[in-house]
Amino acid sequence: MSRKRILSGMRPTGKLHLGNLHGALANWVHLQNHGDYECFYFVADWHALTSDYAATENIRVNTIDMVVDWLAAGLDPRLSTLFIQSSVREHAELFLLLSMITPLAWLERNPTYKEVKEELAQKDLSTFGFLGYPVLQAADIIMYKAFGVPVGVDQLPHVELTREIARRFNFLYGETFPIPETLLTEVPKLLGTDGRKMSKSYDNSIFMSDRGEELRKKVAAMFTDPQRQRKSDPGRPELCNVYTLHGLYSSPAEVMEIAAACRSAAIGCIECKRRLASAIAEGMRPIHERREHYLAHPREVREIIEDGNIRAGRIAASTLAEVREAMKIKHEL
Repeated sequence: MSRKRILSGMRPTGKLHLGNLHGALANWVHLQNHGDYECFYFVADWHALTSDYAATENIRVNTIDMVVDWLAAGLDPRLSTLFIQSSVREHAELFLLLSMITPLAWLERNPTYKEVKEELAQKDLSTFGFLGYPVLQAADIIMYKAFGVPVGVDQLPHVELTREIARRFNFLYGETFPIPETLLTEVPKLLGTDGRKMSKSYDNSIFMSDRGEELRKKVAAMFTDPQRQRKSDPGRPELCNVYTLHGLYSSPAEVMEIAAACRSAAIGCIECKRRLASAIAEGMRPIHERREHYLAHPREVREIIEDGNIRAGRIAASTLAEVREAMKIKHEL
């Protein structure tokens, strides 16, 4: 391979929000445009089943909508391979084979396992699929012999488990997989409109597709500095999520002006939010325009996905042939 291959994915569990855009998508576009990487980005629909197996009715719609958001954000099918996990069946076979060699203790010590079970206590997650999803994740990554995986710090344990599984396979059956590196990305701390982590499950997200009055209403409802009860109270912009978003969407000069005006109580939260809504609308305008294009051309989106499935499938088939040979289960009758 002349370029280093990287891989990442997202679960199609609903609309993408600004946290997804700045936490992952913007970095995917940057890596794609870097020129030194061969990028593979996939819709992790099987991963969505690990927590939403009882509610699958929206996965197809969410899949298309998410790919539209990817394209709107700037992912280019000429530079990146965009595909659907379940359309490349080799992922399931490699998951099965890796599950045969992965010690149960490795999965039980995964720090995310208990955290997510507690966070989603209303769901029955006592399933093999939920416990074993890091093995499927490992299969996703090493299937493409990825050099690196772009992740935030919260995903480090998952990549480290993938590295351990790859090492174990190589030890048992001979050098087959490169050990993937972690491409740690700085993720801005974007909170939702209610001050908690921006999340679809909390109903506190500003979606990438939000425009006009919907966008203005959400920004107007955002929590600010809790100690600033009146406009005459001096604010602390470093503790305000509205100010954090200004840092992403407003000019450096305006950010400095807003910070000073907030601290001196020269600007109130209502005006600050009004200016933020305008800045987000302007900053998102190119994304919204591309989104309109792809929504108006669904066949083009389907063709992009189909082409990506084929490209990914060729590599996956080649990798599985190597794996079967290494494990001595390639039968020629």
